[in-house]
Amino acid sequence: MTTLNIGDAAPNFTALDQEGNTITLKDYEGKKLVVFFYPKASTPGCTAEACNLRDNHETFLAQGYEILGVSADSAKRQQNFKNKHELPYPLLADESKDVINAFGVWGPKKFMGKEYDGIHRTTFVIDEKGIISDVISKVKTKDHAAQIL
Repeated sequence: MTTLNIGDAAPNFTALDQEGNTITLKDYEGKKLVVFFYPKASTPGCTAEACNLRDNHETFLAQGYEILGVSADSAKRQQNFKNKHELPYPLLADESKDVINAFGVWGPKKFMGKEYDGIHRTTFVIDEKGIISDVISKVKTKDHAAQIL
């Protein structure tokens, strides 16, 4: 796993969102961007995290932030997740894991004694110039907005 740190330039990515729109880092030039990586759409922890960010979306916008969710789920699964929970921000369907690997959040995990590879729940805050200003690796799913803001 590559580890990105505060002060590093954010990886320049291009990926498709839940509707098949191409999204790149350049789209957010001049804005602050919160990129949150989550293991799987519609699971309890990911839902709590996504809904906490949704409930605070106006505050993020007021402070000049855009939000982008990323997982390796299919576009259809992301679309269902977005619709079901009325998420007001795009979700990248990174099935090829290009963005996930670029940010270095794919790697060995442990769950109930089993080891497997998966997405580490991590959030990157990127400033207006594309520089990482914060990395949150111990995400509190129900209070994530407060951690970022």
